[in-house]
Amino acid sequence: MKAFVVNKIADKKFTSDTQEIETPKCGEDEVLIKVTYSSLNYKDALSSVGNPGVTRKFPHITGIDVAGIISESNSPIFNIGEKVLVTGYDMGMNTHGGHAELVKVPASWVARIPDSITDKEIMTFGTAGLTAALSINELIQNGVTPENGEVLVTGATGGVGSIAVSILSKIGFDVVAISGKEEKIDYLKKIGAKEVILRDTFNEESKKPMLGEKYAGVVDTVGGEILANALKYIKYDGVATCCGLTSSHELNTNVFPFILRGVRLIGIDSVECKLEKKQAAWEKIASKWKIDTLDSITNEISIDEIKDAYELLLAGKAVGRYVVKI
Repeated sequence: MKAFVVNKIADKKFTSDTQEIETPKCGEDEVLIKVTYSSLNYKDALSSVGNPGVTRKFPHITGIDVAGIISESNSPIFNIGEKVLVTGYDMGMNTHGGHAELVKVPASWVARIPDSITDKEIMTFGTAGLTAALSINELIQNGVTPENGEVLVTGATGGVGSIAVSILSKIGFDVVAISGKEEKIDYLKKIGAKEVILRDTFNEESKKPMLGEKYAGVVDTVGGEILANALKYIKYDGVATCCGLTSSHELNTNVFPFILRGVRLIGIDSVECKLEKKQAAWEKIASKWKIDTLDSITNEISIDEIKDAYELLLAGKAVGRYVVKI
């Protein structure tokens, strides 16, 4: 079968390309998925260059997302022919991922694709969309409503950010987007942002421990100084979610927003969260949270174009989502 494979050729030296490899064999409580679509994520790009925080086993097939059809099943849970997807767990990290014609995974990792969404659409969402949906769900479950005020989305041109902007706008929120890409202001407004603030402008704001109340909620995808500043602007009883670290893994802040305004900071993990929680999020994504701007944020590529797309992701030049047709 055809797959995108990363090989380690020497210490800290890696190569990657499309290769023909053996078809995996389905073991006990496992399923074999005939892949129709996958997607690209920043974690995939890191894996492709041998980042040890993501992948330590080589040769390795990248791809932390996959959608397709069950072609073989050694599990009582799934039948041949069912439409399914997998996101998270160890797939694409130290277990072979979805950038292949066939992928073998434990049945416990697999979710069913709702009837109201296509394989391509659900992979446009992928891990990024699932993370965005989990973030928005936390805002809503903790009392943030459109009537409370604007929601800030950081790293808004990225995969998680773009989808978060689109979903929030669809369900009635006024969205303020932060981005470092001035040339993408029109893009962000097209997918639902009411206002766009450039990253450098946002980070130039006052260094006071607290600032005026502006946002009912924050969906943060970058961490670091941007998240620290965003916390200072959250209204009383507001909520921030955090799911990324492309700006920094460090958070230098103070306790005032938490003890004077009752602000809550909630971490989002889409990798190991319970399958039931993932399935519920997919049902929302396929129905009332299904966005009308998918085409605007989607770049469809072939398996042979993955390497070039990884270079854009690693350089911070990627916009929206990359969907891989297998």
